[in-house]
Amino acid sequence: MTPVEKNKEYEVEIIDNGYDGEGIAKINDFTIFINGAIKGEKCKVLIVKVNKSFAYGKLLEIIKKSDARVKADCPTYKRCGGCSLRHINYDETLKIKRDMVQNLANKTLDNGIKINEVLGMEVPYNYRNKLQYPVGVDKCGNPIMGVFARRSHEIIEVQKCLIQNEKAEQVAKRIFEFIKENNIPVYNEITGQGAIRHIVVKIGIRTNEIMCIIVSNKEKFDKESELVQEIVSKFSNIKTIIKNVNSKNTNVILGDKNIVLYGDGYIYDKLGEYTFKISANSFYQTNPVQTEKLYNKAIEFARLNEEDILCDLYCGIGTIGIFASKKVKKVYGIEIVKEAVEVAKENAKINNVNNIEFIIGDVEQAFKDLIEEKNIIPTAIIVDPPRRGLDETTISKILDLEVKKLVYVSCNPATMVRDIKLMNEKYEVKEIQPIDMFPFTSSIENVAVLQLKI
Repeated sequence: MTPVEKNKEYEVEIIDNGYDGEGIAKINDFTIFINGAIKGEKCKVLIVKVNKSFAYGKLLEIIKKSDARVKADCPTYKRCGGCSLRHINYDETLKIKRDMVQNLANKTLDNGIKINEVLGMEVPYNYRNKLQYPVGVDKCGNPIMGVFARRSHEIIEVQKCLIQNEKAEQVAKRIFEFIKENNIPVYNEITGQGAIRHIVVKIGIRTNEIMCIIVSNKEKFDKESELVQEIVSKFSNIKTIIKNVNSKNTNVILGDKNIVLYGDGYIYDKLGEYTFKISANSFYQTNPVQTEKLYNKAIEFARLNEEDILCDLYCGIGTIGIFASKKVKKVYGIEIVKEAVEVAKENAKINNVNNIEFIIGDVEQAFKDLIEEKNIIPTAIIVDPPRRGLDETTISKILDLEVKKLVYVSCNPATMVRDIKLMNEKYEVKEIQPIDMFPFTSSIENVAVLQLKI
């Protein structure tokens, strides 16, 4: 028998904040998660769902307010679920994120490591260089563009998003206005009919070059050329417009086919002293200001020298490897996305980096082949895996190599500490530096340095 009942109200003390920024309360050691509540507050909540070991509560009233609470500056943040921490002072959000990483480390690692203070942003607004807004129909059948509501596919109209680049948002809105003015059919998820599914805008923060991607359910949609002319005439910084064809019933935004409607299909941006070519499908960090801090910290942690052979695993378009190239003898980057590797090779040429080689393949197999078949023995490794973390084969190979310089870059602290634990027989984590890549969201990037045990 649980100590709380569904649809009943309770007064609770918020004792902590969880991994998504939600408040945590306990009644007779039974955990209750409450969105919008802050550690230190006393609240009245309505229990809306009860499981065997925990429940979810809806915040009804704040009886005692935290000093960290601020008036949210976005009318849609509660529904969209993107910036789940907008009701909290920014400095306090950094403390919450650090505590979250610390709690994970305490539960998983046994060396008592103290997590560094989070490296935050000086101006934590309008930082995203990629906007992707779904387009669909509202309950009345009218076209709508915005963001998906939390845990649903209902589209919420957004007047102004405080984390999106302002110019990118202006471009997206004008594209959508043109679609409505010209009655271009938008995609209906239920029927599978209609053309326009998403509007994606990428912008080079340093160069101001803009790429527009119109994601279409069809190979051809009405008034394509007129749309291109309208957008190019309105925004002088637009360098390319791409039609991406995605006719699958899927949550994945981009399909496999890109048709360039204007320009050459690419834009460029600068990170530090380097220039990077950005394509429609290739991954590029969405907060370049913080990305520079992230890469510099990773390279600092690696303690590289001119005799090192560096493996950059999950290299994407080559950003970390290129950043590190001038400090080492040779870099090998491995990435499974073919287009990303092609762009990475071009990025090396653009920046006159001649000591880097990119390999297409699944890291699990390609890293193994590099060592066993090509006889390349790295002296330093930087890994930046997807959210799922490292696979067992790669971890095993790293353990066999016993490289002295190992740095783990992660967008998911839970899988990061799991993998660090799996390498514990030979490596000890010496430092973990969180970096706030996505202010006011619950996400936190980390750079960890692992030291080979003697």
